[in-house]
Amino acid sequence: QVQLVESGGGLVQVGGSLRLSCAASVRTFSAYAMGWFRQAPGKEREFVAGISGSGGSASYADSVKGRFTISRDNAKNTMYLQMNSLKPEDTAVYYCAAYRFGTTMWRGTSPASFGSWGQGTQVTVSS
Repeated sequence: QVQLVESGGGLVQVGGSLRLSCAASVRTFSAYAMGWFRQAPGKEREFVAGISGSGGSASYADSVKGRFTISRDNAKNTMYLQMNSLKPEDTAVYYCAAYRFGTTMWRGTSPASFGSWGQGTQVTVSS
């Protein structure tokens, strides 16, 4: 079981930036592909970005491509999400999650493919 704690959320103006962090308590962090999800009020949880265990490959939702960057530091057991050019529609609770099926997201990026979740961090983009 992987224990995850997100941090870095907050209130930011349109066009601003935030960096989220996800600290993992696990023996071998690199054994897990990881992902970021978000959930806005009244909406389903949606995939934002994912990264392989080594950090060598990443994928993004179309809505954040070119604005968000996912990364990880396996020596620090930490994953990051750098969010630039933020928009009001990015407002949501952001969650990090550990993949259930190994170091790459070969079984897709639905929430069901992720087995451990953090408690979430609120991101609010004001216009």
